[in-house]
Amino acid sequence: MPATPPSLSRQLFASDVLLPTGWAKDVLMQWNAEGRLTLVQAQSKPDGAAQTVCGPVIPGMPNLHSHAFQRAFGGLTEYRGEAQDSFWSWRTLMYQFANRITPLQLEAIASWLYIEMLEAGYTSVCEFHYVHHDLDGKPYADDATLAQCLLRAARKTGIGLTLLPVLYQASGFDAAPPNDAQRRFIRSTDNMLNLLQRLQPQCVAQGARLGLAPHSLRAVPPEALREALAGLNALDATAPVHIHIAEQTAEVDACLVWSGQRPVQWLLDHADVNARWCLVHATHMNEIEYQRAARSGAVAGLCPSTEANLGDGIFDMPRWLSHRGAWGVGSDSHATVNVAEELLLLEYGQRLKLRQRNVLATLEQAQVATAMTLQAVQGGAQAAGRAVAGLAVGQQADFVALDGQHWVLAGLGAPEMLSAHVFASHRTSALHQVWVAGQRLVQDGQHALHDQAAQAFVAARRSILSGTSA
Repeated sequence: MPATPPSLSRQLFASDVLLPTGWAKDVLMQWNAEGRLTLVQAQSKPDGAAQTVCGPVIPGMPNLHSHAFQRAFGGLTEYRGEAQDSFWSWRTLMYQFANRITPLQLEAIASWLYIEMLEAGYTSVCEFHYVHHDLDGKPYADDATLAQCLLRAARKTGIGLTLLPVLYQASGFDAAPPNDAQRRFIRSTDNMLNLLQRLQPQCVAQGARLGLAPHSLRAVPPEALREALAGLNALDATAPVHIHIAEQTAEVDACLVWSGQRPVQWLLDHADVNARWCLVHATHMNEIEYQRAARSGAVAGLCPSTEANLGDGIFDMPRWLSHRGAWGVGSDSHATVNVAEELLLLEYGQRLKLRQRNVLATLEQAQVATAMTLQAVQGGAQAAGRAVAGLAVGQQADFVALDGQHWVLAGLGAPEMLSAHVFASHRTSALHQVWVAGQRLVQDGQHALHDQAAQAFVAARRSILSGTSA
């Protein structure tokens, strides 16, 4: 990681900082040895010992949904293979790719992806991890092998991690047996709980958070869901719970046939859904589901670039916000790895649907980029189960400094700089520095391990596509 000089390592002064309450001027931030903010003071004067930045500072963004291995899959399905391609035809090809990856390849892919995230303004990631076993679907001698690859990737790149091992047991709502393409994903409930117990001390030691991801209602039968949640609660009653739900209309139709209820409706009736939960996608809900899900306190995990890539549909954000629903963004399959791009696509999707502009502005924040950033940071932190909810005392010192001299930002006020970054730039070009837990990991837009990790990623993908294990 890039080293920060010891004398400057725990304080920073910036003329413009986006705090949870909005933009503030002349802010001095200080943090302790653990990377937690101990002072955030506006209307300060520069301290000679504090480092300064030349542009506005915004909070680092939590990425609330990631399948790391899928980054190496990007670009391989952008052709028509069926008369009408869909999520389901994409999934078949994705399974084929997933069943070729070795542990060394996964670690190389994840390491590069996490560097891409850091360089794009993500400072933590929720890893929805469901490739568990060897190429034949048998457990590795060390059953935590692939999870540990992800932990190592996060540790060496410096990104914050919420690890979410995925429970996957069936191929449909009727508890149909999994098919061969899903062989690397399958765990019994007891086996999953044993894995969580094994991983918990390692996550604590690394500063990562451990949770659970029941893959979906179609992949986890009701009794297994109940048992897994009970086991998780016994291990950590505050641990995050993430689930794919209502992503596709075919999923909604199949759930209705199986249970007589829509997916979100069934989940709310059969599980204690609360603020620990992240409902990933939740694209296809009716009015009652929007209302009940928002009031449960759960976070809607929105992944606009992936949802667009897969043809999922458009989440009804004004309806969700009318019920005071929390939300955050994720890069999911990593068709795009870019915070600003996800925010832009989320706003543009609403504009296209409603034929309006500036849809996600609020009464408190008329600037759309400011309003979206603040809400997504809060929702992402809640979904991550980590103290990364913005630049406030007690939160982690995760932040991004924009380049105030960049051609698209220069001469603008701070709120307009953020707007230009999201809506008028190349969306990573104006990122100057990225800090995680008070450590500067990105300088002049680049991580110290950028070149090395990129080469390892290319080599890993090449070997996967050629069918070798190098």
